[in-house]
Amino acid sequence: MATPDVLQLLRDSIAASKPPILTKSSDPDTAEANRTDSFVEATHLYFTYPSPQCLPLETTTRFTSTTPDTAQVDLRSIFFAWQHKDVTVPEYIALAAELDKQLPEGQKIRNLVFVERLDLITWLEGASEESEYIKPIEGAGAVGDAANRAADVAGGAAVPTVGGSGIGVTQTVGGRPVKVIDARLQAIYNGERKMGDHNTVLRGIKPTDFSHVRKHAETFLGRRKGAPSARPGQPSKTAALTARPAAGLSKPLHSAVSSKRSDPIILLSPSASSLLRMSNIKTFLDTGLYVPPDHPTLSSQTTANLLHITRTLHSLSEKPYRFILVDSPEQFKPDYWSRVVAVFTTGQIWQFRGYKWREPQELFGHVLGIYVGEKGLPIPAEVKGWGSSVKTFAVERWDERAHGANVDQDTRASRRWRDRETVEEVWRGIEAFMRGRGEWRR
Repeated sequence: MATPDVLQLLRDSIAASKPPILTKSSDPDTAEANRTDSFVEATHLYFTYPSPQCLPLETTTRFTSTTPDTAQVDLRSIFFAWQHKDVTVPEYIALAAELDKQLPEGQKIRNLVFVERLDLITWLEGASEESEYIKPIEGAGAVGDAANRAADVAGGAAVPTVGGSGIGVTQTVGGRPVKVIDARLQAIYNGERKMGDHNTVLRGIKPTDFSHVRKHAETFLGRRKGAPSARPGQPSKTAALTARPAAGLSKPLHSAVSSKRSDPIILLSPSASSLLRMSNIKTFLDTGLYVPPDHPTLSSQTTANLLHITRTLHSLSEKPYRFILVDSPEQFKPDYWSRVVAVFTTGQIWQFRGYKWREPQELFGHVLGIYVGEKGLPIPAEVKGWGSSVKTFAVERWDERAHGANVDQDTRASRRWRDRETVEEVWRGIEAFMRGRGEWRR
């Protein structure tokens, strides 16, 4: 029986909502009875999907960590990172260090850096099909070669022939059986007319430039829509579209969709005066309810430095988008900035010190600015000075007696119904910005 690929097995189990469990037994029949929550006691990982099996925690995976040195990560470290995917980076490091003190030498947890852990979790959740840290499965190249040879034969490529009575015979080459066709039969095959279906006839050997079609199509589309002529000094919409390269011929330099991890990013303000921080932003954008960031009802929630929110933007795609929310670009790679679609700001310029674009006018020329203040209070002069690229919104003042912990959830939601209106306006602004960029359409 072939050894299963551990990473793919873990990913499939997560997708089937049947994650593996830690166990002290190597026998699948007794693994459930010997399950444990301790990495110190556990010796194997018990998978129930697609078939029961136990794999040692020391099993080496295809995931390669490059910090501090290049090494393949074992199953113990992979599963530990997955179990603690929602904790902050400092907490993850502290938990790994505490566990290492109890584990024997040679079984230490491999501490994955932020980018590696994010890449691993994204791949395991199925949000990405590729990972720069995961090596291809061995033998995939041989399978591809076999497929290519089969395609060559199907396309009429030459096949080894022998003289004889016209009956195909089998020879062995390199330990593999190879069908050899009689020379006369091959001559008949060569004289046949090559047939193809709809797909093979339309498939070319090189990309085709359809830019000339775009020019003619835009002329007719422009007439049908009755678009007004361009203002003096501004290029027309037709000219702007024809100046673009044909779709599929050249890849945009900073295309977020072409990225392996194409989730759009929203940056929050780390300021203590901000009404929306990591502790309450998910409640606000997900459920349409504003709760102060330091409210006791939120104190039990883990303040992570990375959150995910799923939202369907119907004008772009019927498939939901997964947004990544962070309050600092400290762990950003250079290409991550092409995926930033919105920045929540309080008007304090020091927020942009670590940004790619430190000047507010330049920053909000590339991303959407969002200011959320309290209704009745003036908008900061700095925010007004940054122009229309910063959208301003307001939420009603929080009243502890009317909205606090002593009020049930339904009553609180009904009394703060205007929050939902504000949230929808925020999402409409983000959707309009992404639609204007064009590269987020699916």
